[in-house]
Amino acid sequence: MKKKACKEVGIDSFGFDYPEDVTQEELLAKVAELNADPKVHGILVQLPLPSHIVENAVTSAVHPDKDVDGLHPVNCAKLVTAQTHGGSVKMNWKELSSIPFHIACTPQGCIELLDRSGVDIEGKRAVIIGRSNLVGMPVSLLLNHRNATITIVHSRTADAKSVVQEADIVVAAVGRAHMVKADWLKEGAVVIDVGINSVDAPDTKKGYRLVGDVDFKECEGKCSKITPVPGGVGPMTIAMLLRNTVNSAKRVAGI
Repeated sequence: MKKKACKEVGIDSFGFDYPEDVTQEELLAKVAELNADPKVHGILVQLPLPSHIVENAVTSAVHPDKDVDGLHPVNCAKLVTAQTHGGSVKMNWKELSSIPFHIACTPQGCIELLDRSGVDIEGKRAVIIGRSNLVGMPVSLLLNHRNATITIVHSRTADAKSVVQEADIVVAAVGRAHMVKADWLKEGAVVIDVGINSVDAPDTKKGYRLVGDVDFKECEGKCSKITPVPGGVGPMTIAMLLRNTVNSAKRVAGI
């Protein structure tokens, strides 16, 4: 899907496939080669890697300027320490394409969905279900930069349901099928469902179907806006990957 999307918008994409017994040294050598290639503006290491490979060693080897996944420790740190008040540079968090470093694609896509759907973020109570480095933590930082009041719900949260019930905006990214039911939500809540879970569906050709962390059918009538699974956040993640790649090329060109 990523390769197809690149082709549709005119981005040249190419990949390198390796057998499962590939060595870490081989992967690191390829990353170093791509880091040094001025024609390459974005590098993505497709996870998961084989068990004998230290994933963080490979992903951290990607140069932060080419880390279009937005997961390099340097880019994550910039999201945490980014100037929000005063100082010589104040970033415009309402225009994510203007931020001078790569932001993780799925969290960036969540914010883009809210903005393009006309959801006012500032001053709202936002509850993020899940605290992963991939989604929960970065999306909470992005919402904080937009002046929402943030609460993170996780596996040790006491009475998670009552916390979520207070939210104007809910981002569910915990990886538990249909965890969030209608009685977890306040009337008119905006729900972004990041979860992708496989459940048995004997009546289908594949024998399973994909569902989110939120029970869509039960919750749809109570929400003012809600994303479906599949077809909601997933396409936005790919779109933000393309945006990061274009931004990388613009920075190199000085545009």
